[in-house]
Amino acid sequence: MRTVLRRPDFRLLFAAMVASMAAESILLLALAVWVKDLTGSDSMAGATVFAVIAPMAFAPLVGWVVDRYRRRPFFITANLVAAVLLGPLLTVRDRSDVWVIYLVAALYGFSSITVTAVLNGLIRHLVPADLLADANGALQTVRQGLRLVGPLAGAGIYAAVGGWLLVTLAMGGFLAAAAVVGLLRADESVPPDPGRHWSAGVGAGLRHLARQPALRRALVGYGLGSLVMGFTESLIFAYVDLGLRRDAAFVGVLVMVQGVGGLIGGLFSAAVVRRLGELGALAVGVTFFGPAALALAYPRLWLGVVALLLAGISLPLTMVGLHTLVQRRTPPALLGRVTAASKALISGPQAVSIGTGALLVGVFDYRLLFALVGAITTAAGLYLWRGRGLTPPGAGPARVPGPRRPLDDEMLATTDRRRTR
Repeated sequence: MRTVLRRPDFRLLFAAMVASMAAESILLLALAVWVKDLTGSDSMAGATVFAVIAPMAFAPLVGWVVDRYRRRPFFITANLVAAVLLGPLLTVRDRSDVWVIYLVAALYGFSSITVTAVLNGLIRHLVPADLLADANGALQTVRQGLRLVGPLAGAGIYAAVGGWLLVTLAMGGFLAAAAVVGLLRADESVPPDPGRHWSAGVGAGLRHLARQPALRRALVGYGLGSLVMGFTESLIFAYVDLGLRRDAAFVGVLVMVQGVGGLIGGLFSAAVVRRLGELGALAVGVTFFGPAALALAYPRLWLGVVALLLAGISLPLTMVGLHTLVQRRTPPALLGRVTAASKALISGPQAVSIGTGALLVGVFDYRLLFALVGAITTAAGLYLWRGRGLTPPGAGPARVPGPRRPLDDEMLATTDRRRTR
């Protein structure tokens, strides 16, 4: 990790992402708290999270737009737009203004997809292939660290001062990210004109994921695990209440333990990718979630601490493994669409599983559900582990499909224009 941070270009991008992620971390939980404060409704507060996730359905279209422009100016624009989008929150006064929070949350969801898609391309452009895992690991370490303090800080700021200061700080974070990347010098060529075949271009990311064996296995395996991982968002409250016999506020302590695990996983994720390959790191991350869930089926505090540490370690391993795999196995012209499509394919099952878990926890014993989560995630991890030979350690970026098999509408459009000349 120290090696990639010695690069001046990546240091600027890293500083920008710290500002952007800090803004995000203080904002998301506070928006739900804000809605709860205005309405008194838990369901309306939970709908705020859904509003952020819902734009994932348009991720392939967002990725197509990202791939039409150079990464650096697009990253700057996306962060400036994110700051502007938060402005309407300053007008929120009472329950009748809740729709403004929902609208901003949905627009922020679009912005988050956009920034993620353009970030992967920018990292790929700035960082050599052998340092991609280190770059992703550094960013994941910061993200996990901010999860320890960001949401609580955001909720605390809202409770102490009000929404206006929270919004102002978040806007400042996005503006700072745009300003820092404005100092970055990236020699980027203008992407090829995708021409008239926009409908084919929107689906090009999904087609690439389906054609690449390593990417296909990664999305199938991780997607299978994601179908049940979201159960734990509701199960953890039943575990604390019925198992440990403690107040719901104790969930915050366990979340902090998970955050410590996330820091550990982020620090070691690049080394795991180098030793086991991208699919191997992804497999370890998903598999770690299995014994963690199984341990939570047996309510003992010391065992719960170990389980939450394992769950925390698993997240950055999966994210670094997946992001590095996408960056190495995707042509630059497709990277925005492939990133956005992979994010949608993971976030979609997670969103469904969160809702399903909230329903099932009221019907079945939470211990049985934890055991189910443990069994399915372990199976998903083993499926990924069996395919680790597709990404051998130290192999570097694999050769992606060449012009013999056109990947998207850009190549088709170029051919058509040449024929008409």
